[in-house]
Amino acid sequence: MQEQLLSEGQNCWRIEDAGRFAVIVDADAYFNAARQAMLAARQSILLIGWDFDARIPIGSGDDDGPEHLGDFILWLAKRRPELEIRLLRWDKGALKTLFRGRTLLTVLRWKAHPRITLQLDSKHPLASSHHQKIVAIDDNVAFCGGIDMTTGRWDRREHLDDDPGRIGPDGAAHPPWHDATSAFDGAAARACGDLARERWRIATGESLPPPQSEDDCWPQLLQPNFRDVKLGICRTHPEHDKVEGIHEIEQVYLDLIARARHCIYAESQYFASRLIARAMAQRLAEADGPEIVIVNPVHAEGWLKSEAMDSARACLIEALRRHDTYGRLRVLHALTAAGKEIYIHAKVMIVDDSYLRIGSSNFNNRSLRLDTECDVVLGADVPGNEGVRRGITAIRNDLLAEHLDCSVEEVSCSLEERGSVIATIEALRSPVGQGRSLADYELPDLNGVEEWLAENEIMDPEGPEMVFKPVASRGLFRGWGRFGNWLSRRRS
Repeated sequence: MQEQLLSEGQNCWRIEDAGRFAVIVDADAYFNAARQAMLAARQSILLIGWDFDARIPIGSGDDDGPEHLGDFILWLAKRRPELEIRLLRWDKGALKTLFRGRTLLTVLRWKAHPRITLQLDSKHPLASSHHQKIVAIDDNVAFCGGIDMTTGRWDRREHLDDDPGRIGPDGAAHPPWHDATSAFDGAAARACGDLARERWRIATGESLPPPQSEDDCWPQLLQPNFRDVKLGICRTHPEHDKVEGIHEIEQVYLDLIARARHCIYAESQYFASRLIARAMAQRLAEADGPEIVIVNPVHAEGWLKSEAMDSARACLIEALRRHDTYGRLRVLHALTAAGKEIYIHAKVMIVDDSYLRIGSSNFNNRSLRLDTECDVVLGADVPGNEGVRRGITAIRNDLLAEHLDCSVEEVSCSLEERGSVIATIEALRSPVGQGRSLADYELPDLNGVEEWLAENEIMDPEGPEMVFKPVASRGLFRGWGRFGNWLSRRRS
């Protein structure tokens, strides 16, 4: 019998009990759940994120509170005299965002309130970012995943081509957006609160006491997928200011890939990590290895990032296909009913019926070594989690059903009949433009500049030390051995 995959101090920080654990898909559901949970807060709300936009609607309901995040936070503080609300966001780009509409006015109103504190997180290496997305409420409920409370994130699971809800505060229509996060309570929520307070201490120098409230903050509208389970909490923290780096997420990724027997299903904004690609290549080369299904956006966001990240992805997928002797790899894009791109921002990995990972980290070098990240992992092999397998499978099938515009039952029946996630996708997907669907990734033609950006990891260094390394010492296929040397020579 195999040993338990999660190990504190190796591939996770802590393994803690959660009475309730829910996977939340897309920001419509998340914003409503977070609003309900914040309404129940008594002492502390900690919002730790990459970005916040005070102008966005934050859920809806019959609570008589304001619609928009900035006003809602002020309203919460006024109605609960004992409540402290703290927001911590990445410092880069903050000046630009201050001039979004009425944002500066809202920030000044926050600053004027004695129990609302907004701080910018600058405690990270050069070229690094604070990328965790955590909400900790009274140490009673925590949210951890990939959804930022900012503009452009909201969407419903139908991902309609023209949804009036996707009109941003600036009046511009945003594209369809797929995302995911999680909610949990119990000791796991207290641990997430500890992590949020530690990040606050690092960024601000202020040590916060844990809240003592015993009230239940779980949002009533949110049905748990699991009850009475143990969750692993995994981190990335770059080496900085003489603090040793933490690479638990990197290790748990490698361990999950190595442990897979039948299928690795993943949704990720990026696919640019040579370490992850190499681990997958080894499994694809095995005669009885797992299927690997990766759902990616068509293009990464931002011009330079797109040039670098899309090109790195092309190089790595080309390499993986050379290992894929048995045809078990699929890289896919999600499309709307009219054939438009649904941007994939979710960070989810499901291995067989045994492991579910959800958090802020992507399949890129930054997430493994350079940025601050937080993921949670549910493992069926942890004592007490023996009953979670059916629920893990149901979540994967539910995600497939969303992308394929069909019912969960259709996905389940097809899987039972065909015994293959890839065969099920190919059987159930619609032609482009004839319904929501998944389309195959096609290798682009790369020009010289794009190849150079990808090969030398200009936008996605492996860690703080690589930012200063000479270009000659970098390369996507470094560490792939003789095969990597051959691939690099072939591309030159």
